[in-house]
Amino acid sequence: MTSAQPDYEIIIVGGSYAGLSAALVLGRSLRRVLVLDSGQPANRQTPHSHSFLTRDGATPAELATIARQQALAYSTVTIKTATVTRAIKQDTGFIVSTDAGDSYSAGRLLLATGLTDQMLPIPGFAECWGISVLHCPYCHGYEVHGQALGVLANGDAGFEMGRLIHHWSANLTLFTNGPSTLSPEQTAALKRHQITIIETPISVIPHQDGQLSGLLLANQTHYPLAALFARPPMHQASTLGWQLGCLHDDMGFVQVDDFGRTTIPGVFAAGDTHTMMRQVTVAATNGMRAAVTLNKEMLEETF
Repeated sequence: MTSAQPDYEIIIVGGSYAGLSAALVLGRSLRRVLVLDSGQPANRQTPHSHSFLTRDGATPAELATIARQQALAYSTVTIKTATVTRAIKQDTGFIVSTDAGDSYSAGRLLLATGLTDQMLPIPGFAECWGISVLHCPYCHGYEVHGQALGVLANGDAGFEMGRLIHHWSANLTLFTNGPSTLSPEQTAALKRHQITIIETPISVIPHQDGQLSGLLLANQTHYPLAALFARPPMHQASTLGWQLGCLHDDMGFVQVDDFGRTTIPGVFAAGDTHTMMRQVTVAATNGMRAAVTLNKEMLEETF
């Protein structure tokens, strides 16, 4: 193992809202920081971001551009476009390697690599994802409230999503995309609130540039909709947490304490990497929290 001094004090893997929020705080803390970002954020198809105080309705790209500019205003912050494929622990910290064959070292790592949504095998689903096939009513519900909405889910998830989305529109249909696995009590509660339950499989989601017109079912019935809410499976966008030996919970999230520390000393996590609360505000907040803790730890080591 090498004993050379690391290239940077902190490497942040992932340059979206959590990573850039951390970079901003660490830059203002005079820390030498490298942000490595693949340039493939999970919300890249989403037209507008909502519920972020002072930036409600901004595009995700606009938010990211401003965040990069503000982080780079601090001379100790460097941002590179690269996909990190490997991370190992050494005696002076960590070494990360990219798909381009470059390697960088740092005393500490912050994993802000986020999640990848697994698109359902329904024609039109991927094209509409983030535009009119939506995952979060807090992010996108207001824009379609009171209109004809659909929920694509089944069983307990179908019931919970149906109850949630019903707050934004009483004109709601639950599509189970096959035989219902709702309990009798759940079915009765949904019907009591005039939520129609459709079990016929979905054939295709007709759309124009990602804006759906409704759902076409296997029996050729077309249901007009303004938007469809769904929560497809998701998984870690990177295997770095596992490579480093960080513990993960049953859902695959990296386990952290209240300050973003993982179970591996020197490795922190922020953003969607450790929570299913996927709002921009949440990511920025826990990125800042991890950065403050990182700086505090480093100060304690040298003072």
